[in-house]
Amino acid sequence: MRAISQQNFIQQLSIDCVIFGYKEGNLQVLIPKLNLIGGFWALPSGFIFQHESIDQAAQRILEERTGIKEVFLDQFRVFGEAQRTNSTFFKKMLDLNQEKLGEVFFEKEDYDWITKRFVSIGYYALVDINKVNPRTTELDHSINWYDIKELPEMILDHNQQVQQALEMLRINFDYKLIWFNLLPEKFTMKELQKLYEVVFDKPFRRNNFQKKMLDLDVLERLEKKFTGAANKAPFLYRFKK
Repeated sequence: MRAISQQNFIQQLSIDCVIFGYKEGNLQVLIPKLNLIGGFWALPSGFIFQHESIDQAAQRILEERTGIKEVFLDQFRVFGEAQRTNSTFFKKMLDLNQEKLGEVFFEKEDYDWITKRFVSIGYYALVDINKVNPRTTELDHSINWYDIKELPEMILDHNQQVQQALEMLRINFDYKLIWFNLLPEKFTMKELQKLYEVVFDKPFRRNNFQKKMLDLDVLERLEKKFTGAANKAPFLYRFKK
């Protein structure tokens, strides 16, 4: 494991990404587990090079973790509390991993840098989970999808960030018509309603929901989805380009 270094990063500024996916009726979040003793989980995160914009840095971090480029990505909040530092986390991490990390933070200047107060820019991304190939970095033990209601306890304020990203997702779900980013290209009205119910954590009346979605005039109706079952085959839809 290489030492974390200041390199050519913008000082005391970082990016945290909440990556949402949807599968089998569950809203999920992509979370790496650090390759360290102690059970440390953290959002996909990174620093910003001097030569790149903030959005470019977020896109780079997202691509490094998912293997895909063109996805919906939006900034939702800046986390800049005065006491927001890594010092407690790093002390605990080093105490538990002396043999593994004994020389990683040998440079005092870099250790002082990484344990100072950081302002973090929060982004959330929406991905078609079937197209994502989760990737670990050299710092990770694993990277997995976790149900939004069963998240591991993460470092710093990362659990809080997920909840605030979810709040912004709900606000923008209709306003920016971003829900289609979580679905495959073709879907039924029932599948779309189920997604809404999972994101908003409440039921919707079928007839009212269908009327609402059709009145938006953003769906293109396609052929029926035949499954071989005795019930009436539902129509497939896709989002109008």
